Amino acid sequence: MKAICFYFQIHQPFRLKRYRFFDIGNDHYYYDDFANDDIITSIAHRSYIPAAETLLRMIESTKGKFQCAISISGIAFEQFQTYVPEFIDILKKLAATGKVEFLAETYAHSLASLTDPIEFAEQVKAHDTMLEQQLGVKPKVLRNTELIYCDEMAPQILAMGYKGVITEGAKHILGWKSPNYIYTAASAPKLKILLKNDKLSDDISFRFSNTEWSEYPLTADKYIDWIASTPPEEQIINLFMNLETFGQLQPAESGIFQFLEALPRFASERGVEFITPSQAISKLKPAGDLSILHPISWADEARDTSAWLGNKLQNEAFEKLYSVAERVRLCDDRRLKQDWNYLQASDHFFYMSTKHMADGEVHSHFSPYETPYQAFTNYMNVLSDFIVRVEEQYPLSIENEELNSLLTTIRNQAREIETLNKEIATMRLNLEKVEDTAEPEKPKAVKPKAAKAVKPVKSAKPKAEAKPEKKVAKKPAKKEIVNKLEL
Repeated sequence: MKAICFYFQIHQPFRLKRYRFFDIGNDHYYYDDFANDDIITSIAHRSYIPAAETLLRMIESTKGKFQCAISISGIAFEQFQTYVPEFIDILKKLAATGKVEFLAETYAHSLASLTDPIEFAEQVKAHDTMLEQQLGVKPKVLRNTELIYCDEMAPQILAMGYKGVITEGAKHILGWKSPNYIYTAASAPKLKILLKNDKLSDDISFRFSNTEWSEYPLTADKYIDWIASTPPEEQIINLFMNLETFGQLQPAESGIFQFLEALPRFASERGVEFITPSQAISKLKPAGDLSILHPISWADEARDTSAWLGNKLQNEAFEKLYSVAERVRLCDDRRLKQDWNYLQASDHFFYMSTKHMADGEVHSHFSPYETPYQAFTNYMNVLSDFIVRVEEQYPLSIENEELNSLLTTIRNQAREIETLNKEIATMRLNLEKVEDTAEPEKPKAVKPKAAKAVKPVKSAKPKAEAKPEKKVAKKPAKKEIVNKLEL
């Protein structure tokens, strides 16, 4: 039986305010609160809320046969808590159905996996903790920022406890292979890979309301027919897209919500089921291993990381940001750590892209800046002030090697202190036990027998009188010796 695996991404960055060179060292608040409030509230009511409510109806109307996966970045979740808390309530309802799988990702929607494995692991862990606390779910499958993945990451992802990872079904990687199978990672065979079906996903995301498209209008029955007509041996169709596709990229007037809600009915008629990534990994057998030597993503025509690190501006900003990563992890300043998360969002680097043609249009559509150079200047001004604050706690004059040496000493001392504290605690427990067992013996020491043993005073006097006699006897002997020596 053929299966559809739907995955929807939810992410919005904290947008920066216009930050001038003269603000460096004077203004430590970097965000445009008005724009952030306005944008996320608008998108939530136009897209996220009606889309999530549609998913709830689909689950209820099919009695749980419709299932899907969602991922939401930590910094987007923070904004919803502040500006659109009602959307959090709907996410909790989706989680409570047990039919929506929430995927792991980096808390800050960052590019840390490309340069800093420690930061990558810490962010994913922080994101998992957030999901468990807020929604009561524990992710089993990882969705890295922008579906970025390569062989080098696989062992770490597996070691972090994830059974699978989802990424792009890039043509230059697959070659003659189909994305409609489960694969294993070449560098970590126990890790399963789910690949996005690029064409069928983009038919919804980008072509649905395009009147010039040869397949316009796209209806639910036609779309399910395309899926059902794929080769019978192909196991799964992975449809990965932004949740804002529904209502934002494709307006409600286009009929996108009705299209989505009608899919389960036609899928049932054609013998197509819906499954989550975890179910796909556990139920379906891998078709083979897949090697991806260089990082891929789902962005731009190249499907690589050039959307964020494709020019000198982006690379300079990226390298400068992560040059202070170790120092930020050391500090206990909550505000500094919060800014660190917000400044890592991949969107800031996306705005600096200097690409042209179709890719350039996409970048300029999402960017709040007039030019990529303006985006770069504004970000670097903010980053300069941020680094000044980091340097106040951990001077940049200290080399990384020296800093690491100091850190090692501090950590060793911390471990020693912890060991000593444990020993002290153990000794206190032992002492308490000894005191508890010694308490009943106290009355025995006050028995009358002990008092009688002390009474004989008369017998002690003669002994005391005998002592001076011995001393007197010894004195003349000493005098005799002295006299003899004088002779």
